[in-house]
Amino acid sequence: MNEEKVLQEFSLEPGSRDRERIRTLLQQEIENSSARDNDYLRILCVILFAIGHVEDTQLIWQDKRKNQDTGSYVDVQLLCGAGFEETTIYLEQLGEQQAEEQLQYLKQCEPYDFVDFSKEEWIAQYKQYYGVIEG
Repeated sequence: MNEEKVLQEFSLEPGSRDRERIRTLLQQEIENSSARDNDYLRILCVILFAIGHVEDTQLIWQDKRKNQDTGSYVDVQLLCGAGFEETTIYLEQLGEQQAEEQLQYLKQCEPYDFVDFSKEEWIAQYKQYYGVIEG
């Protein structure tokens, strides 16, 4: 699958009904060490961001940490589809090492990347980037 097929199958804002399928596709790509299609990985993260379940932040974090390329290709804002505050609270409550590392990263990025953060604006930017026409 590629980003065009993902958009055709799920759209940019599919709702929760397709969430598990999208999570599975992303997990498979994270585990595929020979995968090099960062566009495909990013669109899966964008869709999960749009769905907005706080639990998906750790899967997107795994993708962002897969390698140096995905680290810069996956925007930090995609970690916060449920909102910045909701995500940091969720990570604090988990108390796991990975959650702590992600939490520290988000707190470092907060003064630069989350000033006036708006999920709706980020989705609008992705719609423009991917040429998604509403209506």
